[in-house]
Amino acid sequence: MEYAHPIEETTEQQAEIFGALADPTRLKLVKLLCHQHKNVLCVNALASLLGVTQSAVSQHLRVLRVIRLVKAERRGYHIHYFINLEVLDRYRSIVSEALTIEEPYNEKLCENYCNKKEKQNVSRD
Repeated sequence: MEYAHPIEETTEQQAEIFGALADPTRLKLVKLLCHQHKNVLCVNALASLLGVTQSAVSQHLRVLRVIRLVKAERRGYHIHYFINLEVLDRYRSIVSEALTIEEPYNEKLCENYCNKKEKQNVSRD
């Protein structure tokens, strides 16, 4: 998909990240994996630590794997999960952009738009 302005592409990425982290259980899962970043955890351990079913954990992990925030590794009969640190660092940067206050890049556009609206309202009166 081609975007008209770089802000649109960034906004799509930000929305994808915020959407994946919008669920409280999924956010707890990410936090737990971040605190365990030197260790990997299987679904059974994650379910027990979060107090939810293994099925629920698996569904949440699937969402996090789609955005590549979580990686999986088979160890014997179990699959163990861990945070993808490279993606986590990149996502921190992308998310912080969404929450940064900057000078408006299109202030002139706003002035032109507002002036046109005022003129239209005056001409209607």
